[in-house]
Amino acid sequence: MNHARKLVSVAIMALTFTACQKEKQAFEPNEELSAEAAAESSSNSHSNSGSRGAVYTLSNQVSGNKVVVYRRASDGELSLHAAFPTGGKGTGGGLGNQGAVILTDDEKILLAVNAGSNTISSFKILGNNLRLISTVHSGGVTPISITQHDNLVYVLNAGGDGNIAGFRIHYDGRLSRIPGSKRPLSSKTAGAAQISFVNDGKVLVVTEKATNKIITYTVNYYGVPGAFHSITSATPTPFGFAVRGFGNIIVSEAAGGAPGASVLSSYRIHPNGNINLLEGTVSAGQTAACWVVVTDNKKFAYTTNTASNNISSFSVRSGGTLDVLSAIAATTETGPIDAGLSRDSRFLYVLNSGSGSIGGYSVNSSGGLSSVQVVSGLPAGANGLAVK
Repeated sequence: MNHARKLVSVAIMALTFTACQKEKQAFEPNEELSAEAAAESSSNSHSNSGSRGAVYTLSNQVSGNKVVVYRRASDGELSLHAAFPTGGKGTGGGLGNQGAVILTDDEKILLAVNAGSNTISSFKILGNNLRLISTVHSGGVTPISITQHDNLVYVLNAGGDGNIAGFRIHYDGRLSRIPGSKRPLSSKTAGAAQISFVNDGKVLVVTEKATNKIITYTVNYYGVPGAFHSITSATPTPFGFAVRGFGNIIVSEAAGGAPGASVLSSYRIHPNGNINLLEGTVSAGQTAACWVVVTDNKKFAYTTNTASNNISSFSVRSGGTLDVLSAIAATTETGPIDAGLSRDSRFLYVLNSGSGSIGGYSVNSSGGLSSVQVVSGLPAGANGLAVK
């Protein structure tokens, strides 16, 4: 029975990876600065940044992981700025995840996973440049997703038996392990996808693709996980999710990659870690909806549909329930995966794994999308997207 269960888990993982991860092309940046050169020029970046921002992704290369930085102009267009080594290694392939690279809430620190070397890295943000502060062991195998609240950072390790592990982030960006913070997932073959804080840092949420579960751990005053809870997802293969409001999450459920079967579901996470379904099986009729983001005003949600090569949009009601706004809000390049919204939600960016590109879209007041630009040249296996 255990052997059969493990075979089912492996099959689900393979199906999800095939549907949600297709990546190619070589990384050939037009401009690549060393960390030393970047630090020297940081003051210039500060002086002319204006209302612009930046987009970050990970090269995820076996030879050495890097954070690839694009300048974002006020009209949403991107230009390649630099690639900054993380001090760790990538895997060169899909991670089946969401949240590989994030910005802290104050946008002063960038955090990234190094899935190929079992480490995580922290950078100080200096205008458009990054300065590497620390690279530390992730507390497990194959870190794929990271989350932050105040001075707490938790990482999701999907390899080996799978676990979560906690760190403190210091004022200068250094990371240090929280003793006794490691906790297991619901199964040694969970196929975990994402971790995130909810409820003002009181609860950690993890999605598990292979077990079809959403699990939570409460977090105590000392930043250590306590009570464990879980729920079976409304539809199989819960993947990426976005936090909407105090205790509401909106989850993309890929249905094992079955054609036209992906859905978006809304769940309530209570302060004690209990989980209940608000609304499930809201379908736009697309395939492999694996990543989801929500606008800053909490009114609109977007999923990238990896096997359909498009983006679906949803309206989010005040209680957190959902309606399909547009089944195909925009078409994309091949294999859209990670997505991110600018700080004012005026622009949506999507990492296209099959074409090694990032697509940019403007977001109007009704939630509609218009294409702005596509920038190419990313390597096979590029992963994660953070936007400011």
